[in-house]
Amino acid sequence: MSSPDLTDAERQAVMEVLNTPNLAMGPKIDAFEEAIAHFSGAKHAIAVNSGTSGLHLCVHAAGIKQNDLVVTTPFSFIASTNVILFEKGIPVFVDVDPLTGNIDPLKAAAAVRDVQAGGARAKAWLPRKGAEHAGPLKAMLAVDVFGQPADYDELRKVTDGAGIKLIEDSCESLGSEYKGKKAGLFGETAVFAFYPNKQITTGEGGIVVTNDDEADHYIRALRSQGRAPGDTWLQHTFMGYNYRMDEMSAALGLAQMGRIEELINKRQKVAEWYEERLSEINGVEVPVVVKETTRMSWFVYVVRFDAAINRDQLAEKLKERGIPVRPYFIPIHLQPYMMEQFGYRRGDFPVTEDLGDRGLSLPFSGVMTEDQVEIVCETLRDCIAHKG
Repeated sequence: MSSPDLTDAERQAVMEVLNTPNLAMGPKIDAFEEAIAHFSGAKHAIAVNSGTSGLHLCVHAAGIKQNDLVVTTPFSFIASTNVILFEKGIPVFVDVDPLTGNIDPLKAAAAVRDVQAGGARAKAWLPRKGAEHAGPLKAMLAVDVFGQPADYDELRKVTDGAGIKLIEDSCESLGSEYKGKKAGLFGETAVFAFYPNKQITTGEGGIVVTNDDEADHYIRALRSQGRAPGDTWLQHTFMGYNYRMDEMSAALGLAQMGRIEELINKRQKVAEWYEERLSEINGVEVPVVVKETTRMSWFVYVVRFDAAINRDQLAEKLKERGIPVRPYFIPIHLQPYMMEQFGYRRGDFPVTEDLGDRGLSLPFSGVMTEDQVEIVCETLRDCIAHKG
């Protein structure tokens, strides 16, 4: 599906760390954090061992506790909901925009208004099960789906008007821009992730960015077993976690950040090759980049098929012919444990379900060649034309 874009510079950077006795909590972490902060325009960056860890720390720092409500999206990677459940909060799902797959600002505004009003109006947005003791609405967790930023001007109107926190899941959008402003700058906190299929990779890893000094101090303490500034190794002001990034991962990420513009531009070129070819195939919808997205930093390349095309059968035929593909995403509310815990069922979020039913992620990375893209597209064209 994807391959990391690595050179000898990255390999040498990791080897340099391995040739020292300092494998954790060293200078590479500091340098990597500084590089991300400089690139994103954020005041602070706190490196962690995964994007999920980063999101969990943001939810914790937002004060989410048992039965507190968080407005979020069911069209995302599962981690954006799990981090709410880690704190025993209750996700309040809102359906998404059919073009971008991002949370619908109008529906989000209605959900926030009705939930804060309480009573029957609130109940219409809450899950069928598990919300009998629902607490106050504390935050909104928005997701930049596939690398495209959510509509943050509209979402900030909602969160600011309601007096709740905005957490930005930018795990898929490092380098993207919304109305000329880089992703990661719109919420009180935001998170980028660096799994091998992301714009840059640290193997496993993530980073929290924020302009809030208090959030920075707290999250920095939480990631390292709750040690606040001034604590010794065996003192712990807070209950924290071992969410630190190691020095080898930070060295790899730092080397990748030295190539960040190259890496983003290479992915852009692959996306352009795909769009040129797929736009000519009947029944295939290529991704739409809306005007508010002034720079798209591509994470994956997800196409959608007309309802007349059986997506799952097509996916199997593509795999049989050597083209790895994957449905993207399976709606969160239809994951088995979510249905059991909260009583969700098909039909609850029709736009999310439609995108989940028709979407297919194609092979995508910055190291793909134009010939490889051509092979994928011609195979797809042939499978559609001959029904596999």
